[in-house]
Amino acid sequence: MAGITTTYKNPIYLQSSFSMLLFFASWGIWWSFFQIWLTSESAGLGLTGAQVGTLYSVNSLATLILMFAYGAIQDRLGDRKHLATILASVTALIGPFCTWVYQPLLQSQFMAGVLIGAIVLSTGFLAGVGLFEALTERYSRRFNFEYGQARMWGSFGYALVALAAGFLFTINPMLNFWIGSVLGLAHLLLLVLGRTNRQPVIAAGSGTKILSPATTPTIREMFRLFRLPSLWLIILFVMLSWTFYTVFDQQMFPEFYTGLFESPETGQRVYGILNSVQVFVEAAMLGIIPLVMRRIGIRSALLLGVAIMFVRIISCALVDDPVLVSAIKMLHAIETPLFILPIFRYFTLHFNPALSATLYMVGFQVSAQIGNVILSTPLGALHDRMGYQQTFIVISLVVLLAGIYGFFALKKDDQQVDGDPFMRHAKAAMNS
Repeated sequence: MAGITTTYKNPIYLQSSFSMLLFFASWGIWWSFFQIWLTSESAGLGLTGAQVGTLYSVNSLATLILMFAYGAIQDRLGDRKHLATILASVTALIGPFCTWVYQPLLQSQFMAGVLIGAIVLSTGFLAGVGLFEALTERYSRRFNFEYGQARMWGSFGYALVALAAGFLFTINPMLNFWIGSVLGLAHLLLLVLGRTNRQPVIAAGSGTKILSPATTPTIREMFRLFRLPSLWLIILFVMLSWTFYTVFDQQMFPEFYTGLFESPETGQRVYGILNSVQVFVEAAMLGIIPLVMRRIGIRSALLLGVAIMFVRIISCALVDDPVLVSAIKMLHAIETPLFILPIFRYFTLHFNPALSATLYMVGFQVSAQIGNVILSTPLGALHDRMGYQQTFIVISLVVLLAGIYGFFALKKDDQQVDGDPFMRHAKAAMNS
């Protein structure tokens, strides 16, 4: 318990946790209903599945380009917050932008709105999320705290605002964007006024060695990553699993779920409550999954996450009862931590930790965005033609293939350990 108490007294942990909470709250208040806002005839823009797919594809392309830059810049900056502060400035403007620029353009000049929106949304949020996660993970290794515990507060913040988002949406959808601006401004002030202790914070008497800051990687070292076959193996795994799951969860599920109710307004309110409950559970799981990883290992945790993805998608294809679909959605609270936390640790285990931001951006976030660019429009068109059930079946089969591929392609935890070693509890007990 001493270690836990010390962790919560760690000023960098507290600052990182509050930063995660505010960022995800400023994003989640509008993002949780973004797809419904785009497609709703009564409360939104009434876009078709193909139009939504085009919008998501362009968003992903802009995010893809920015993530390359963010990863390289942050690895050069180390633990400095200059880039994060710029991104937070953009999040503080989401309300005015969507009210006076984005919505009018999407209604009158669709492609112009898509292009301008992709730049703004990707700069502050869609690419920003990877940057903030990578920076927090870097702090966790530098200042001796568990990344999952800090990331947990991000989900907690998302859950808090998701609880209110459904009710605000039925009053006026633009309220969600404006509250996002207020929360983004609070996040900006935290980053500007908060200080990052340059010395590692170590629990007294813990015997833990003081971590030295990672050496600044060169541009050549960053580009060498692309020569590694093992990196391309994990990129393909992410594209076949997380990308297809993201298209399902963000681009299709919200409208599918709200359509199960007697009226869209009822569905939107229930979806907001359900989304909040699910993310509260997800926050708790982010604190538990590191313990699970210590028991079963990183590779096994990743494969388990993919298995849960498959179960959730195929179940939604086979069930149309709102109560059962609500229960199935709760699997997301387990699947997301089971994928995000192990994928981060996989990179720092098998690759150079000094390049953690670049690795996370390229190996996970960028590869997922490439898949979104390629898949969003055709899957949106497939939904328009065949409906949700058949589309969900297609997506679930691809995720199943990803799990089979990952079983053979992912390295075991004791193979090619070029980064920070990982030891499961059982092995640690045997060695001691």
